[in-house]
Amino acid sequence: MIEVENLTKQFDDLTAVDDISFNVKEGEVFGFVGPNGAGKTTTMRMLSCLISSTSGTAKVAGYDINDKSDALKIRKIIGLIPDNVGLYNELSAYKNLDFYGKLYGMTNTKREENIKYFLKMLGIWDKKDVLVGKFSKGMKQKLAISRALIHDPEILFLDEPTANLDPSSSKTVRDFLMELKKEDKTIFLNTHNLEEVEHICDKIGIMNTKLLKVSTQKELKESVWGRKTVIQLEKVTDDILSNLNQLQFENMLVSDDKLSFDVTNPEKENSYLVEAIVNAGGRIQYVEKLDPSLEDTYLEFLREKTEH
Repeated sequence: MIEVENLTKQFDDLTAVDDISFNVKEGEVFGFVGPNGAGKTTTMRMLSCLISSTSGTAKVAGYDINDKSDALKIRKIIGLIPDNVGLYNELSAYKNLDFYGKLYGMTNTKREENIKYFLKMLGIWDKKDVLVGKFSKGMKQKLAISRALIHDPEILFLDEPTANLDPSSSKTVRDFLMELKKEDKTIFLNTHNLEEVEHICDKIGIMNTKLLKVSTQKELKESVWGRKTVIQLEKVTDDILSNLNQLQFENMLVSDDKLSFDVTNPEKENSYLVEAIVNAGGRIQYVEKLDPSLEDTYLEFLREKTEH
């Protein structure tokens, strides 16, 4: 659905996006993460044909972003929430959406149906006749989401969609995105909210001018931490440690009465660990796999990249 090859963007002497390549499949939710100034928004602006690339190519739904006639086709089939919502403050919420619906050539019936649906879903239907200039930042963000979806686009480009939203509103938007995911919408999500990425995204790309990594969350976590088994004991004894040392697992760590081990095949190896502990008279309280958060994994990944 989105194919990017050697895409680069320079602003005078500054290289904002440096020779990146990746693919996003149809129906996939792709999370694009990285520090401020990493080139995430610039990449999204190129893919949505708001700015031109310096070099490289990209196709969105088969259309070439560098072809002027294709650029118009791309704009018709995508929904975009930019970093600046750009709504008309002198129009009501309803008239803002009606205006954009007309731009996309929607029928009166379909416009009315979609406007009501999205404003209700995002909890601002009762504000439909209020001028947008009187809206809070959070309400404007919700309206911008409605605008991006009004014409039922094939692909959504979302730049910080929950920015400026309180926790309750953020959850409403996340739940809404999950519903879109169930409908197999292709979603390209720029965000600093890694909890959001963890709940929604199928695949993530870590960006810092260059594209550092593209993978599933599971693959990223295993590349950073490996696979680890954690066993909590009632008490760690010398006999238990002696038995475990004979198994020669790598990186056995002891913290209070908790043990952790690097494993390659936990489904098989965990039984050996349990057997060795029980044979030494150990009492096991629980066995679990190490499952660090995406945020911890992301920060550790960037730390390792910086050190190298």
